[in-house]
Amino acid sequence: MSGIMFKRVALIGIGLIGSSISHAIRRAGLAGEIVGSSSTAATREKAVELGLVSRAYETAAEAVKDADLVVLCTPIGAYGKIAEEIRPHLKPGAIVTDVGSVKASVVRDIVPHIPEGVHFIAGHPIAGTEQSGPEAGFAELFDGRWCILTPEPEADRLAVARLEDFWRKLGSQVEIMTPEHHDMVLAITSHVPHLIAFNIVNTAAHLERVTDSEVIKFSAGGFRDFTRIAASDPVMWRDVFLNNKDAVLEMLGRFSEDLVTLQRAIRFGDGETLERLFTAARAVRRGVIQAGQDTNDPDFGRRGKTDKAS
Repeated sequence: MSGIMFKRVALIGIGLIGSSISHAIRRAGLAGEIVGSSSTAATREKAVELGLVSRAYETAAEAVKDADLVVLCTPIGAYGKIAEEIRPHLKPGAIVTDVGSVKASVVRDIVPHIPEGVHFIAGHPIAGTEQSGPEAGFAELFDGRWCILTPEPEADRLAVARLEDFWRKLGSQVEIMTPEHHDMVLAITSHVPHLIAFNIVNTAAHLERVTDSEVIKFSAGGFRDFTRIAASDPVMWRDVFLNNKDAVLEMLGRFSEDLVTLQRAIRFGDGETLERLFTAARAVRRGVIQAGQDTNDPDFGRRGKTDKAS
């Protein structure tokens, strides 16, 4: 047991990430009480039934009262409205953070609503699966994964250190960077790959000379993995692309230029270029495994709890 860090934690949103935070907090014994909020009655009932929270409220304003740590776990498009709603109810000295995979727009939307004496520190645990809902969470989701924090320059150092310690005790490694740098990094490592996955699955579904049943029946490993990524929450990803527009468009431009190089190599039979590029890509895969961010185990049909989708 790590010892209680926060008397009361409020999870605003109790889906995959929110429920996994609850599991990890309880595994480490970090909170005296965990409460949550969800606008959906079924989610509130399930969260209490599973023991994720002691109480589940319909509004975020109710949930944050007397909370020492508030974690926003909803789609990022709702952050501004939630921040405005909870502002009058935040406890002096409380830490407010989030789990969104875009950071510059989150800082823009939330900071104006944070009252004096409350500490906002934007965060992003880079972990997830394609599953959603309170039943999808598990304590090990953050183990060995990275959590990026993007505090403002004037952020309270003790509050930042406390949140770093919190995420480490949930199992994560922690990195500090600016919101803008985070958004550029995640655009290429997460956002553009998801966009490509959504697009290739839709392209396959719309091919006139290939039936839907053939696409499903003959799904080889590559396409199957694309469909797994494309199963991710549509609302969450809609908000990601609308809020990280500039970085995503820049990375899409780079991707399109590199794709033209591959097109030319195929068109002109340039096997040397193809092999060189594929070899370089293979080395990146080895680096991912060596960094402990995936394993080299065969998994013909991935197990959800080992997958990352954010």
